[in-house]
Amino acid sequence: MAFLNNTAATAASSTTGDTKNDVEVSVLPKDSISDLAWSPTHDFLAVSSWDKSVYIYEVAGNGVNPKWTFACDQEALCVAWSRDGTRIAAGDCSGQFYVLDLRNVSNDSTQKATPLKAHDAAVKCVKWTEIGGTHYLITGSWDKTVKFWDLNGTTATATVQCQERVYTMDTKDKLLVIGTAERHIHMVDLNNPQTIAKNMTSPLKWQTRVVSCFTDASGFAVGSIEGRCAIQYVKDDQASLNFSFKCHRQQDPQQRDIAKVYSVNAISFHPQHGTFSTAGSDGTFHFWDKDAKHRLKGYPETGGSITATGFSKDGNIFAYAVSYDWSKGYSGNTTSYPIKLKLHPITGDECKPRPGTKKR
Repeated sequence: MAFLNNTAATAASSTTGDTKNDVEVSVLPKDSISDLAWSPTHDFLAVSSWDKSVYIYEVAGNGVNPKWTFACDQEALCVAWSRDGTRIAAGDCSGQFYVLDLRNVSNDSTQKATPLKAHDAAVKCVKWTEIGGTHYLITGSWDKTVKFWDLNGTTATATVQCQERVYTMDTKDKLLVIGTAERHIHMVDLNNPQTIAKNMTSPLKWQTRVVSCFTDASGFAVGSIEGRCAIQYVKDDQASLNFSFKCHRQQDPQQRDIAKVYSVNAISFHPQHGTFSTAGSDGTFHFWDKDAKHRLKGYPETGGSITATGFSKDGNIFAYAVSYDWSKGYSGNTTSYPIKLKLHPITGDECKPRPGTKKR
């Protein structure tokens, strides 16, 4: 199923967004940005990088200011905030995760995070949740496991054995969604975190790049390397609402029947409106209303692949990272490839759902 106005060739001014007021962060990582996450309680933005470091910025009225940084042993692949905004976790290629407790930071900009060996392969995803009043860190790895940690000890409190390497993971309320290699998708009810509640094969035909939960936890979106996004509901009685659509494709100006296909690298849901963004290897991002099956806004190319995105806690700022996404292997990561971290202010009706549609 296709969205209205869903192709890059659409020229209608009402769906063409403007990036002229986007703020570019001046102090940047030295290598590609792998992930980013906003604090749920403050205007802090954390960024993980292939340069083996995590950077935390404070977004204030006078601009974007570097606040803290901490090092990992190997390339940092993921970053996440605890739900109370007091701790930051990151995972790296060594199989370790790191936790920085902001309640104990010094006045120095360079901090030391507490490491813990968690997995036998790289930690690709970290997320936080709360179960029974206890905050847990969830780690997903290329060793084909997802583990839960209450951080009071050095042993995982629960382990989920996945079908394949964990590539992507997201959680909302009591829903945990895990996307692995070979297009497996696992759904976990966090009331029973040791058991996979539901298994499925991705509705998309090619490798999964990202999963992202709806704001009401009734379902999730899936993005793949084939320039497609799928909307998937958890409950079987809502299966009729599932659909997929093409995005992040560019038609060849010389041959109209041929399109270049780009990976969907990041999907983020607006915390207030329930609309969502997609961003990809074509260097563009778009805002969508899934319930109206409508593209709200599309934005011009940023000069490089977009590797990570996220809305601030109140949804007023959309952050996106431009850097190499490894889609062309080691040889594609040249010193001239751009590294950017930009903040897009959300204005007017950019992310508001179409009138009459249900917010999720």
